[in-house]
Amino acid sequence: MNTPFNPFDHETPRWFTIPAHRPFLEDLAAGVLHWLGTQAPETLSDATLLLPNRRAARAFTSALSRLSGDRPVLLPQVRPLGDLEEDEPPFTPGELGLDLPPAIAPLTRRFEMARMIVEEFAPGLGPMRALEMADSLGAFLDSCHIEEVEDPGRIATLVEADFAEHWQASAEFLGLAVEAWPKRLALMGLVDASWRRTRLLRLLAERWAAHPPQGPVIAAGSTGTVKAAADVLRAVANAPLGCVVLPGLDQGLGEDAWGAIDEQHPQSALKRLLVRAGVERAAVRPWFRPPVDTTSEARGLARQRLVNEALRPADATADWRAEIRDLRRRSAEAGVAADPIALGLEGLSLVTARTEEDAAQTIALMMRETLETPGQTCALVTPDLALGRRVAARLERWGVVADSSSGTGLDQMPVGVLVDLAARWMADPLKPQTILGLIKHALTTLAEATPAAVMQLEAVAFRGPRTRDWTRIERRLTEASAPRRDGRVPSEAMAARLAAATALAGRLQGLCAEVGAGFDPMAALDDAARALTGLVEALAGVEVWAGPDGEAAASLLSQLIEGGASLGAVSPGEFAELVSGLLHDTTVRTGGATHPSLRILGAIEARLVRADRMILAGLEEGVWPQGAPIDPFLSRPMRKDLGLPPPERRVGQTAQDFVQAACAPEAILIHTERRGGQPAVRSRWLWRLEMLTNGAGVTIDRPTGALDAARALDAPAPGPLRLAKRPAPTPPVERRPRQLPVTGVERWVRDPYAVYARYVLNLKPMDRPGQSAEALLRGSAIHKAVERLTLSWPDVLPEDCEDQIVHLLHEELRHHGFEDAAMARESPLARNAARWLAGFEMRRRAKGIEIRVEEEVTMTFDAEAGPFTLTAKADRIELSSTGAAILDFKTGAAPSAKQVRSGFAPQLTLTGAILAEAGLKGSGPVEPEELTYVRVVGRKVPGEAAVRAEGSEAADLSMAALAGLKARVARFDVQTTPYLSWVAPQFMGNYGGNYDHLARVWEWHVAGAEEAEA
Repeated sequence: MNTPFNPFDHETPRWFTIPAHRPFLEDLAAGVLHWLGTQAPETLSDATLLLPNRRAARAFTSALSRLSGDRPVLLPQVRPLGDLEEDEPPFTPGELGLDLPPAIAPLTRRFEMARMIVEEFAPGLGPMRALEMADSLGAFLDSCHIEEVEDPGRIATLVEADFAEHWQASAEFLGLAVEAWPKRLALMGLVDASWRRTRLLRLLAERWAAHPPQGPVIAAGSTGTVKAAADVLRAVANAPLGCVVLPGLDQGLGEDAWGAIDEQHPQSALKRLLVRAGVERAAVRPWFRPPVDTTSEARGLARQRLVNEALRPADATADWRAEIRDLRRRSAEAGVAADPIALGLEGLSLVTARTEEDAAQTIALMMRETLETPGQTCALVTPDLALGRRVAARLERWGVVADSSSGTGLDQMPVGVLVDLAARWMADPLKPQTILGLIKHALTTLAEATPAAVMQLEAVAFRGPRTRDWTRIERRLTEASAPRRDGRVPSEAMAARLAAATALAGRLQGLCAEVGAGFDPMAALDDAARALTGLVEALAGVEVWAGPDGEAAASLLSQLIEGGASLGAVSPGEFAELVSGLLHDTTVRTGGATHPSLRILGAIEARLVRADRMILAGLEEGVWPQGAPIDPFLSRPMRKDLGLPPPERRVGQTAQDFVQAACAPEAILIHTERRGGQPAVRSRWLWRLEMLTNGAGVTIDRPTGALDAARALDAPAPGPLRLAKRPAPTPPVERRPRQLPVTGVERWVRDPYAVYARYVLNLKPMDRPGQSAEALLRGSAIHKAVERLTLSWPDVLPEDCEDQIVHLLHEELRHHGFEDAAMARESPLARNAARWLAGFEMRRRAKGIEIRVEEEVTMTFDAEAGPFTLTAKADRIELSSTGAAILDFKTGAAPSAKQVRSGFAPQLTLTGAILAEAGLKGSGPVEPEELTYVRVVGRKVPGEAAVRAEGSEAADLSMAALAGLKARVARFDVQTTPYLSWVAPQFMGNYGGNYDHLARVWEWHVAGAEEAEA
């Protein structure tokens, strides 16, 4: 362009626009530099530029420096319009005589408002509910401040009799609260931040309207959604050396469509601004346009027209076909051979991913691909913070850190995690997962927390069902340090580890006691925050508050201490919930070494930013655009009567963000078919764009290369899917077990691989910390109660046998960790079980038997590779003059008679074989005459004695089981015999193994659909 560009050489008001397909900040900087070429060098330093936010201000300064090249430039005063301060330009200290009180801190405001609600409006309201009401009330007041509602209190008079009772109560509450809150703020000498910002803008608008600035002023990029900001723009446009530059005003939209624009349209904010300023759309002139390639410009104009037509008002979509014909006609008259619809789609593509994971991986690959072209930039634009974080995580596989505007949630950073764990520990001091998370945290500096001590404490004290008090933890550590039943004592190394673990447990118990003092069941919020601060410092030292996340956490806790007293008392659980929510809502922007070519931006941050490749993701309804927010206090008529904007206005603002980004030369739209495991609905903008292009007979490009490549990154090697085969290890014979219990033989029959893993590899399953094992514990408790009954009354039962059994069951259930809540459920079951057991015991003892409980029996037989020993520990053996009855007590399902006879359940039969061959201690061989499973549950059918074999059948089955075992031992004494996984897969469902993941059962049995051997 050879004509000198001077934005101030026209009559006021001066309104300009930069088309949506142009890079806004670059064109703005180019125009400023072009104008500077006709002025004195110091002119620019006297100019003031008002941009929407600080990110835009930084980006403009960078663009100005880049475009100036080697030319020295005195930078203008660039200020964010949305974050003005009275002690910075465009305010001059003392010029306006400003004496505005400081703004209340966000958390202090939240707590103080919640306190006001409880004290003046809802006595007895819980803290969390009070905070929720405070958030809603704060949002209402902010809306009133931004919209400059003169008398918010009149809301109480706007509710008619036919309104729902809920709205009448809300209006009454708001009418009182909007009067009470300013009074409370005045006593504190503070004001709301939203009121302060709006007031500053209003003062600036009034000042410049009465006394226009005499220096150059350019307001650019703002859409004037705040009335006071709109009036500032109007004052700037009327100033002697002032002008306003609008982003993406659609000057090609027909007048009928322009008149039909509603709140959800992307041009709605700009239309409101022009109407408020009294400016016709035709009076807005184009901003300076640097020389560009005519082909690229034609493509950009076609894209802009295409996107704007797709998003035209719903009432005007009937003109789509006519508009398409008109576009093509005008394009042909202008001598453009290309179809304008197809031309507008050049550089625009749509990628449909299956899930969020697919989308994140694909986007990360596209961004990484951009770096292969030197100097090329890429920006991901999405309002979905979770998706942005997923993409950032996947970029790290290439060592790339993108510049993210969203920052990182404090709850995801080391100090935030530590604070959250500490708060949850205060709420539940004996939860194993929380304790282990604390002592294993990288920032924990407990002197005793050596890795060996932590590992030992975890293994002994916290794995398995959780304990009820610290005494039980001490008992577990003491028992682990004591000599074992076989006389062996822990080694010196083990004793040292246990001693360190005991010291660590004592330290934790001491911290727990210190923090818990005065916090059970309630504590003032500021006191709770002080206790939490002290706990964090005790765990990690005062150095924990260093670094960005440490500073953010310290600021958060300081605000809790400063403003928390106003909320009143909270329980430990409520405090933990509150801290967790505050950590989640706190964003930390660390800066640091980010890649200069890659950005991850929210929709608002990306409004004026342009990259060579723009990726627009999250194009699903409810994400982009988000649904209209629901106001818990005001109905739509109430909002309208009060002068507040409708909820749909936000949709229109985000629609403009979408248009600005979608008009980039290369724009990639990302849609996900499923979100959170549920089907997702395409964004209305994407749907309308596809409808328009399909109606024009043109389709949007749908490349699959990046999606396929992203999936291939973590896919198996090329070729047919190679699933794991069923494992069939063949360890050396000398490594194979030469001794097994009868329960181990039962597992051997069904799943040989489990025997291999347990007895050859010596892999023992570990209990999970705090695992729920009620079924197992109930069984252990019933076993122990029956054993104690037999040992206490071996011959004659007491007269109150049922009551004695109930007492024993209660004692054992509590000993095995059942709390009061669980006992409330277990008590009636215990009574039913005791009633049945009392009758069962009387019937059994009437036979004149001798009872042995938990009797250990063993036998050894010769085999090819050496002697093989079989052991058993019978729950109960009843000796009579004719033989022995073998009983096994269960609380779950008992094996069927068919399983016993077929050899798949050889526990009782092999125990009978041991009695027949080797006998009991102190007696010779005993003939097995009864094999019975005793099932005790206490439910509708409280118990059952399931006899599986009697008389000679019991003896025959026992000897058959022994013969089968000898044959099995002989077969596995051959080197080539493998330990196959699940040779009897019919037992998988009810008898899943601890080693199925190691055997990759799902892969070979389910995915591979391999037929298992019976």
